[in-house]
Amino acid sequence: MILKQLSVFLENRPGALRDVCRLLADARINIVTFSLADAKEFGIFRLIIHEWEKAHELLAENRYAVRLTDVVALEVHDRPGGLLDVLEVIERAGVNLEYVYAVPVRSAGKCVMIFRFDESDTAIRVLQAAHVDVVDREGLRQRVAG
Repeated sequence: MILKQLSVFLENRPGALRDVCRLLADARINIVTFSLADAKEFGIFRLIIHEWEKAHELLAENRYAVRLTDVVALEVHDRPGGLLDVLEVIERAGVNLEYVYAVPVRSAGKCVMIFRFDESDTAIRVLQAAHVDVVDREGLRQRVAG
């Protein structure tokens, strides 16, 4: 149920993001979804890629600072309060949410979001007990392809 996310640290300069995307595209590695956060001097390009092992190796070989992180994909009801429902479940369990971003797919009144928790296993257990759908790697592949 835990997915692997790549975090690539980039200089905050013109072309830095393009360079990483070109490297992945030339290797025929598709980005499923991503998030880009910036600070004054650097950015963090967070990526979900089905072939994460290949991408990790390629980025490291090309001297990018890349880190592997565990994240969780959840189906969230696409309605007012849908995200709030998930946040309340994890807050009651005392699990900290570090960040979240959306996957560009929507189906049957739900959307998929990527969550980074400080305690992923605990988060998965309490969310499943609350009937929140945790999306595994194959489930994410099907939702994005479909």
